[in-house]
Amino acid sequence: MEEGFKHIVRIADTDLDGKKPVIHALTGIKGIGLRLARSVVYRLGIDPTKKLGEMDDDSISRLKKFIEEELEELPSWLLNRRRDYHTGKDLHILNKDIDFARMLDVERMIKIRAYRGMRHARGYKTRGQRTRSTGRKGATVGVIRRKR
Repeated sequence: MEEGFKHIVRIADTDLDGKKPVIHALTGIKGIGLRLARSVVYRLGIDPTKKLGEMDDDSISRLKKFIEEELEELPSWLLNRRRDYHTGKDLHILNKDIDFARMLDVERMIKIRAYRGMRHARGYKTRGQRTRSTGRKGATVGVIRRKR
């Protein structure tokens, strides 16, 4: 490894491995997959096969700024929160905000007593799967027979 190699690069409150190629390192951020990482890298004109730790400080700061502030400039079909319920805008949320938004969505569904909300509240499957044989919780799962 060279002198200027960075083993850990911090982007969007996440420590990324500097030994990985840029595209694969970016997938370490919750909310960024391969497709979005590839789009970001090509948008900024960065070599996707270059190791993240080998990049110069200027490129890393450009990458960091784009991911943390300008991600909504990408096409809306790439974003993970289109037409947000509260703002009506196309957003891309990362890290803990994903969990928080999901929790708020489930609470809203429960509050308006939607079918999916009721299934969430009872702990059942919400996407139409069968529940007769799978998805069981608790001690009594099998058939209970009477004593003769």
